[in-house]
Amino acid sequence: ALTIPQQPCFLVGKSSSATQNNIAVDTNVTVTFDTETIDANADFASNTFTAPVTGKYFLTTSIRINGDSAANYYYAQIVASNRTIGSIFDPDFGQDFIYWTITVSTVMDMDANDTAYVRIHQAGGSQQADINNSETWTYFSGYLIA
Repeated sequence: ALTIPQQPCFLVGKSSSATQNNIAVDTNVTVTFDTETIDANADFASNTFTAPVTGKYFLTTSIRINGDSAANYYYAQIVASNRTIGSIFDPDFGQDFIYWTITVSTVMDMDANDTAYVRIHQAGGSQQADINNSETWTYFSGYLIA
């Protein structure tokens, strides 16, 4: 076993006052994170992870949406310097849904000083969807794997 204290690793979430209410429609909205549970190398700031060294990073996010079933679709993405990875769903439930969680995970090749952040997009519908403020449901995390 080996423990490296400055190994890049972070886990961020939203505090109880950080709900993003009524997110914009037909716009890419950056998901904000105001609570750092882990930031082992101080690589996370202003809603963005910056890779301190070149390598392969495991990145994952989960976003809880209190949404609008009139939306055509929602997609969540991890946006990095080299590529964007996402997940999409159609909320045609016949009524507004109380909550839905979108999760995206990937292994991302990153060079030193490359960045990654999370965004969400609601296509169509009305401006009433919220991004939940619980660190249990809405978070972004990552760590260097190789």
